[in-house]
Amino acid sequence: MNVVSVDFETANEKRNSPCAIGVVVANENGIVDEFYSLINPMMHFSSFNTRIHGIREEDVADAPTFAELWPTLNDYLSHNIVIAHNASFDMSVIRNTLDYFNLTYPEMDYLCTVNISKRIWPELENHKLNTVAGYHGITFEHHHALEDARVAAKILMKAFETYETDEMDIFLKRCSISKGRIYERGYFPPKVKRVKRSKKLYF
Repeated sequence: MNVVSVDFETANEKRNSPCAIGVVVANENGIVDEFYSLINPMMHFSSFNTRIHGIREEDVADAPTFAELWPTLNDYLSHNIVIAHNASFDMSVIRNTLDYFNLTYPEMDYLCTVNISKRIWPELENHKLNTVAGYHGITFEHHHALEDARVAAKILMKAFETYETDEMDIFLKRCSISKGRIYERGYFPPKVKRVKRSKKLYF
């Protein structure tokens, strides 16, 4: 079973301004494919965003636009299970940019590794990507789209190891999480089901 991990960096506060994407395909045997590209968002770069990821307007002058990259990205995403750390951000980048270019949505299920991390490692101070990565001894260059996507994939692998399964349906049942979905002009987010806590017995 392949899972596709994605991460976007954006040029500014707008969700239709992706300037870099990282894609990592992984399965129970590890990472099997990777893809990275800068993206020309055809709009201004915020100094705040550039301070975070280091990408400048001149860096993407010759890069493809999202619309030009979409056939390749669609091949990775469509009819697959896609993951991202803080997936609400990355999925909104996909939807808003597809809307901007009037492109068809992919049919895909998705999960958020923040939600998964909260469920499996609740003792962590927070569940930011660098915090969860540090907990597992994973070193990486934060805010580089390919590196961030790679770490999200590794976090999911660690979660599978913790629950001692490589079957997605079994894993989701054990951690009481349901998949989100993007489909033509619509979506719904993953759901984290409330887990009943066993009552303590006092004697």
